[in-house]
Amino acid sequence: MAELGIEKASVFNLPPVEFVELAARLGCRHISAGLASFPYGQRYYPEYSLREDRALRRRMIAAMDAAGVSISLAEGFVVRPGVDAVRYDKDLDIVCELGAPRINVVSMDDDLVRSFDQFAALHAMAARRDLETTLEFAPCLAVCDLPIALAAIEHVDDPRFRLLVDTMHLVRSGAGPKDLAALDPALIGYVQVSDALWTPRIEDYFEEAMCERMVPGEGELGLSEVLAALPADRVFGLEVPLRSRMTAGMGPEERLAPCVRAARSLLANLPA
Repeated sequence: MAELGIEKASVFNLPPVEFVELAARLGCRHISAGLASFPYGQRYYPEYSLREDRALRRRMIAAMDAAGVSISLAEGFVVRPGVDAVRYDKDLDIVCELGAPRINVVSMDDDLVRSFDQFAALHAMAARRDLETTLEFAPCLAVCDLPIALAAIEHVDDPRFRLLVDTMHLVRSGAGPKDLAALDPALIGYVQVSDALWTPRIEDYFEEAMCERMVPGEGELGLSEVLAALPADRVFGLEVPLRSRMTAGMGPEERLAPCVRAARSLLANLPA
């Protein structure tokens, strides 16, 4: 059965302990987490750093233990020009301390040969700690579509280096249910769920992705068909930032409760 989670982007840098407690109230057992505040959403909440603040890490771990919530995905691992993957060595130790089973990597380095080599180097570091790595592709990233992502998977050549499928990025990059159905399900390690229109509502794709998506089922992505083509025994993390609703005064629980209900309805209707 699919397990539902809440992704970090959905809560705009809500402090970690409050994020854990929110997920529990919504009946979700998983969250994604970064080790520090993301640039998008910083002005809405005080900045924090799980990397620097050991006491905050202890409080978050205690909150997760008490609530029955775990980190399903550690985010913030980015391949950039001129920056070597070794910089993340200590971060990976913190990921293990927090109990996350996997990290997610993206690339902002258009040199794909270098990106692929950096994926392999980062994954080797993660695998030594018994962590899985997922690779996210999106039109705004260097790995911009499914074929390039699959080439990276082939390059790394380790079954613990798998795809992260974000439903918005998948469809906007030109792929769909048939492409997913053609894959070995073992290649897919994690799913992020949101909806969107076919035509971007914000000119800056990255800003739209980080700030203004749509409740599952309210857009034009054909989510029922997309989700039906995915392995059902994965974590399905809701990545539904709704900035316009937040700035209109809606709190995180009020914004995300309809997303949780909609996702559960979609997942409940999938073929067994």
